[in-house]
Amino acid sequence: MLVTRNSSAAALSASAVTIGNFDGVHRGHQAVVSLLMTQARARGLRSCVVTFEPHPREFFAPDRAPTRLTSLREKLELLRDAGVEQVHVCRFSFDFARRSAEQFIDEILLRQLRARWVMVGDDFRFGARRLGHYEVLRVAGVAKGFSVERMPTLADGGERVSSTRVRQALEKGELGAAAKLLGRPYSISGRVVRGDQLGRTLGFPTANVQMKHNRPPVLGIYVVDVEGLAPNPWPGVASVGVRPTVNDAGVPVLEVHLFEFGQQIYGKHVRVRFLKKLRDEEKYAGLSELTRRIAMDVQEAKQYFAMQK
Repeated sequence: MLVTRNSSAAALSASAVTIGNFDGVHRGHQAVVSLLMTQARARGLRSCVVTFEPHPREFFAPDRAPTRLTSLREKLELLRDAGVEQVHVCRFSFDFARRSAEQFIDEILLRQLRARWVMVGDDFRFGARRLGHYEVLRVAGVAKGFSVERMPTLADGGERVSSTRVRQALEKGELGAAAKLLGRPYSISGRVVRGDQLGRTLGFPTANVQMKHNRPPVLGIYVVDVEGLAPNPWPGVASVGVRPTVNDAGVPVLEVHLFEFGQQIYGKHVRVRFLKKLRDEEKYAGLSELTRRIAMDVQEAKQYFAMQK
């Protein structure tokens, strides 16, 4: 999959384009991508997703922006796995926000991407002061030679499948509901980095997985499995949180204890899949109490995997 950014000027073939934040790449996004690729093939075009980094709401109001479901890298991985040929990442900045709807169409869609077919939702807004919308695109398409279609809506249980619903399910610990909306277990991917080795001293060595954002949508203790270490996902138990018993820095970390796993994996890029929430994070009186609680979590997680066989 080709990734282009901002004013990248690549001499590429004409494209079929869809535009959005695609946070989480949930089943609604997947349906859009599937339609995009079908239309691209039928028209002899290259399939292209246009997305934004950071999310516009993160840029303008970071304290009020929704929790990120996926980092940019995770989003790119998921779109690649879905078969998209190109993702064009628009770096969101003050200069970008001042660009008019007409400039967005002329400079990005037509000059950079050579768009011939464009699909957006009814609620899609773009350009300075959000003055661009579906009808603006449709009129421009008639004048400049590209087709514009409305993005379909995927419903589940009578409600629209959305990133907001996924966040709500994860916040409640309803991982099954989140997985249904996503079409897969929720996951966080990142590189294994060195930690403070506390887990090893307690008898439960952990892999510290680097997270790109300080506001993960999941917090607590979870049954997980990890992709990227072996042919099949490796079982374990994970903690996502600020570790109140041993640390008061307040920055969430992701630590995974892998069952019966003794390899050195620093530097590896892994994907941690969240399968079941065991409990919320708690503060204990000391390390001995914390160790007993971890042992109980490990036992409960192992029972979970035993029941899946």
